[in-house]
Amino acid sequence: MATVTQLGPGDHGRTLTLELFTESDYELGYQYELIEGRLYVTPLPAQPHDWIEKFILKKLMQYSEQRPDGINYATDKARVFVPGMTWTTAPEPDVVAYRDFPTDRQPNVAWDEVSPILVVEIISESDPDKDLVRNVELYLQVPSIQEYWILDNRQDAAHPTMRVFRRSGDGWDTQDVAFGETYTTPLLPEFSLLVDPGRQSS
Repeated sequence: MATVTQLGPGDHGRTLTLELFTESDYELGYQYELIEGRLYVTPLPAQPHDWIEKFILKKLMQYSEQRPDGINYATDKARVFVPGMTWTTAPEPDVVAYRDFPTDRQPNVAWDEVSPILVVEIISESDPDKDLVRNVELYLQVPSIQEYWILDNRQDAAHPTMRVFRRSGDGWDTQDVAFGETYTTPLLPEFSLLVDPGRQSS
């Protein structure tokens, strides 16, 4: 009988195979990712993080119902595999959206079979460089990802701002969206996002 490995924050940086990463048990209260073949551990975010995450997810799910030609699936539970890496690298964004997710095959779809067009992160207070530096580089290496949104509520939990990274050639163009402004993008026709989670019903 196989022994199940128990992993926790003390294993941050530990080298793991994808098989061991997916089959292990994990200490609760932390988030775990496999980056360049090593375990990356961060504390679970505070409640304002979840509030913003659910706000974005709700908007994208509503849009997917109205415009499945724009996106046909959005979730806050995905794993994104970065191609061309020597070691498995699979960050887990706060929210992702797909244009061609094989919904007819659910629930028999593996994360390494699909790749999103949009990823969203809410900045981690415990490790902001994860979202502002590491993921900016990693998501650029995933050809399907056309935009990367970062929501930042570190200055004021109720008044986040947003930075958009939009694929342009071999790099990103960036756009800052202030709290209370509305963001639109050619990537998602007829979609608009008012950067104000307190007005989720808008």
